[in-house]
Amino acid sequence: MDFSRVQLDDDDQKFLDEVRSFLSEIVTEEVIRRDRETGDNFDEGVHLAIGAAGYWEREWKADAERAFTRVQRRIWELEKRRAHVPWVTAGTTAMIARSVEKFGSQELRDEVMPRVYTGHVRLCLGYTEPEGGSDVATCKTRAVRDGDEWIINGSKMFTTGAHNCQYVFLITNTDPTAQKHKSLTMFLVPLDTPGVEIQGIRTVDGDRTNIVYYSDVRVDDRYRLGEVNGGWTVVREPLNVEHGAVDASADGLQDVSIMMHQANFMASAVDKAAAKSTVADPNGRRLIDDGSVAYRLGRSVARLETALSAPSIFGRVALAQTMRDISPDLMDILGAASALPIGTDGAADDGAAEYVYRFAPLVGIYGGTLEVFRNMIAQYALGLGKPNYSPPAAEKVG
Repeated sequence: MDFSRVQLDDDDQKFLDEVRSFLSEIVTEEVIRRDRETGDNFDEGVHLAIGAAGYWEREWKADAERAFTRVQRRIWELEKRRAHVPWVTAGTTAMIARSVEKFGSQELRDEVMPRVYTGHVRLCLGYTEPEGGSDVATCKTRAVRDGDEWIINGSKMFTTGAHNCQYVFLITNTDPTAQKHKSLTMFLVPLDTPGVEIQGIRTVDGDRTNIVYYSDVRVDDRYRLGEVNGGWTVVREPLNVEHGAVDASADGLQDVSIMMHQANFMASAVDKAAAKSTVADPNGRRLIDDGSVAYRLGRSVARLETALSAPSIFGRVALAQTMRDISPDLMDILGAASALPIGTDGAADDGAAEYVYRFAPLVGIYGGTLEVFRNMIAQYALGLGKPNYSPPAAEKVG
């Protein structure tokens, strides 16, 4: 949404101008280039500058003196995206901070939250395990009580941002004999604790994530969030946010679905393909003059607009599936030069479609696979039963 098409009052217009100017100064071409090279989707200088200007506190602390109004929050979210502010670590920090405020002790909140608001503390998600798949409740990372401490052993996969964060929101198993949703305890573990080892992993889209090992990691009980074996209650809220299974605000001033940052890449690729299709080649021919190109491009635009408008978890699925479906079409329309990555001489669209093509498979597994989300929709939105994955019964003979 472009707020230049909306009549803002004087205060909100001033806020828009202020935010746009501020972000243009701190998110430089060098920041964007470095982010592409590292795959971190985080820039400490930008993050700290936002904190120093008070924006993180205004965004994340509901009772802050200058907390955003609903319109200001929406302007802020859109301008961050427009300026290409690196967003992953800020996103995980925002999700976890709410749980720390709700379930953490006063001592823990006093230690963590003021520095979250200044940007000096960032938080990452410690859910998935190397053999655990999308079901985080099958957690095997063990936490064993030892007096006022806990000893943690195990490993977590896809702990994105761990190397830029100070704490991990860690799900552990504290009672292997209990049912899986009643065996979990959540901790906010300082990542500089002895026994924590972070190893980087590069994904196919060029992003960096991490596998994190926990070897006899000793954590004081004050870093526990919620009750012992009551971790599912603690983790459920940020999980719902990550899945997109949250109700929209009554005034509609928010993204209709999670994954809008990722969708922005797809929208940009579609726009670039459409623009490229209207440029005449040396022989005066335009791609758009080919009926099949016009049809496929129009179909891609229609799919994009539909996905962008789908709410909640439905949008979560629609955006990921659409990205998978239309990115090959965009590359095929643009031809062989669309396979060249961003920043390469001769790239058909400066690598936009190529990046979305590589990015698409990952969007379908972030926070759970598309199959998991479709099952959730089937069960909770459509009232269908749980899927039955048992093998078919053998036919009786004779």
